[in-house]
Amino acid sequence: MVRGRDGRASQGSPAMSETTTVAVLGAGALGAAMATRLGGTGHEVRLWNRTPDKARAAAEHAAGVTAVAALADAVAGASAVITVLRDGEAVSAVMAEALPRLAEGAVWVQASTVGPQSAAALAGLARDHGAAYLDAPVSGSTAPARQGKLVWLVAGRADVLTRARPVLDALGSSVLHLGTGVEGSAVKLAVNAWMAASTVAMSDVLALCDALGVDHATFVRVLEAGPLAMPYEVQKVGAMDDAAYAPGFAVQLALKDLDLASAAAPPSPLLRTVRDRLRTTAAAGHADDDLAAVDYLRNT
Repeated sequence: MVRGRDGRASQGSPAMSETTTVAVLGAGALGAAMATRLGGTGHEVRLWNRTPDKARAAAEHAAGVTAVAALADAVAGASAVITVLRDGEAVSAVMAEALPRLAEGAVWVQASTVGPQSAAALAGLARDHGAAYLDAPVSGSTAPARQGKLVWLVAGRADVLTRARPVLDALGSSVLHLGTGVEGSAVKLAVNAWMAASTVAMSDVLALCDALGVDHATFVRVLEAGPLAMPYEVQKVGAMDDAAYAPGFAVQLALKDLDLASAAAPPSPLLRTVRDRLRTTAAAGHADDDLAAVDYLRNT
């Protein structure tokens, strides 16, 4: 890594080429989907996970994706390093080891949902190592990631964002530059709170439909005929009716994000109710299931 007069690595590198080497750190549902999409669009992807078997399983049938057991081997020479890990503590531990090994000009794209406080600490960690950093969580889960339709919520220097665009564009339909601090992580908590609240609301309204004798298909048709349709929640109706809770965004992750939001600001009565519903759902054995599982009580 080339360092300037202040001992820090230079961030004045040119933009990445349209296809490049990307290290994806974290082979959970979202990380694996990101790796698959990047490999399919011509990038050379190194997928690493703290449990190596998980990375190997995700990479087995993914073109352009190689599972790498050693963290140092994953990040060495990579133009972009994307962290998609559970929480700020995990990201900090992994990147404390990885940052000294980043290549000259590499961009760290911090895509984990960690909340503003942890995001600020991670930005400080990047500065301490002279690394280019983007606070860049996403709106969207596994299916949009595979389709390249994520929405990036990015905070960071404009020149660093420009350099990372080939990778971000391969994964997302939109890249929103929200500021230069931790605005991405702040907005992500608000977005996920809305997602969780609207999913609980849809379940409760379906219960109301049942009580009123309103067919769910009729209810959806009326929504779609006017301005009240929300595609994400309309899709959830089918999952709820079929009790099909294959993970897209897991209940335990939504609960973790609401806990982060509660740490940042006192929760409203509504968000307290939503958080209680998620806790009840997780305690009933649905922690790893999709958020649609908040509807399990209606189907029992």
